[in-house]
Amino acid sequence: MRKKVIVVGAGLAGVEATYYLIKHNIEVDLYEQRPKKNTGEHHTAYFGELVCSNSLKSNNLDNACGLLKEEMRHMGSITMEVAKKTQVPAGNALSVDRDLFSRFLTEEILQSPLVHFHNEEFSLLDDKAYIIVATGPLSSQSIIDKLEALTNDQMFSFFDACAPIIEKESIDFNKAYFKSRYEQGDNSYINCAMNEKEYKTFYQELIKAELAKLHDFDKKYFEGCMPIEVMAKRGENTLRYGPLKPMGLRKTPEDRPYAVVQLRQDNVSGSLYNMVGFQTNLTYKEQKRVFSLIPGLEHAKFVRYGLMHRNTYICAPRHLNPDLSLKKHKNIFIAGQLSGVEGYVESAATGIIVAINVLRHLNGLESSIPPINTMIGALLNYLKLCNPSNFAPMNANFGILKCEGKKDKNEISKIALSSLEDWLGELNA
Repeated sequence: MRKKVIVVGAGLAGVEATYYLIKHNIEVDLYEQRPKKNTGEHHTAYFGELVCSNSLKSNNLDNACGLLKEEMRHMGSITMEVAKKTQVPAGNALSVDRDLFSRFLTEEILQSPLVHFHNEEFSLLDDKAYIIVATGPLSSQSIIDKLEALTNDQMFSFFDACAPIIEKESIDFNKAYFKSRYEQGDNSYINCAMNEKEYKTFYQELIKAELAKLHDFDKKYFEGCMPIEVMAKRGENTLRYGPLKPMGLRKTPEDRPYAVVQLRQDNVSGSLYNMVGFQTNLTYKEQKRVFSLIPGLEHAKFVRYGLMHRNTYICAPRHLNPDLSLKKHKNIFIAGQLSGVEGYVESAATGIIVAINVLRHLNGLESSIPPINTMIGALLNYLKLCNPSNFAPMNANFGILKCEGKKDKNEISKIALSSLEDWLGELNA
């Protein structure tokens, strides 16, 4: 009888896990409730939909997420493969046409005869089969209830947000201009510069704008995806040192903008742009009013407004083994943001690691974890060692990576990739 695994959730982590398993001749029962039962934040029926942003962050190896992406390429990541095919201009970052990206992922997975797709909710987590739960930060209440019952503990959550998307043709290019920060060699971003008076008017209207009502759970935000109005309330100049910093964005050598709003291309055709750093919980009416104060966006047409959503995650150090299986139910693995990592790339990477170890268990082998001097190994090590009492989700960063005596980030990345290759070689030995 052919070996089979259940994967619950067709986000980035679920897709990566499924792809790895079918590449190793393992049948997968893949469950995804969308679009029959939607989350309220997703807009398509495609797998791996990018809800918040179309950016997978920097491609440079002196950047932690850039290193993690390269590690994923070494591990045969479908996310990285499809991202390359659907890439849009974004300077040194890897950004994609989000619709093409998700559609290509879906087609790649569903074309395999080893994938048995079930467009329905799955919550029978006490099954004796190997189960990978990759339902993401917007997991259904029934999944949350089942995980809480299995762990005898409450799930954690925080608020996340996504930014508005604007039609390019509605932007006034008598005021807006193309340029990438710090002369990166291209003009990937649209820039809307403000003088001091324009910025202060925008700022005052932003901090007093009406907010949409939130759900009935703690108002806790993730620092890496802070709503712009929350960030603004920390001080008048906070945005000027954050997403609106003007450095490196002069239109001419003589120009000295006080603040600059950047927009990043969102699709291959270049007809849509998203507002960088403008995650928000303002009402749709207020988004239109306040963001139209930005020079160049006075008549902007919004194809999607920003919105807030819940991010749910498990207390990994309390409930997960190093291979991301539940300590009390070792046949159940948790992948993606549900495991306590934060970010598209980080979530996808855990899907690969979980699939590697499910495959090892199916073949009667012990789990194997990447070395802690790799970025993915460092993330897993963080999940294992963090104090459960103050556990919070973690992005890839060089602060958690162990590389004795090394300070140059390119050198650290070179060592990490070499260590990863040695580990992959051991897996295949």
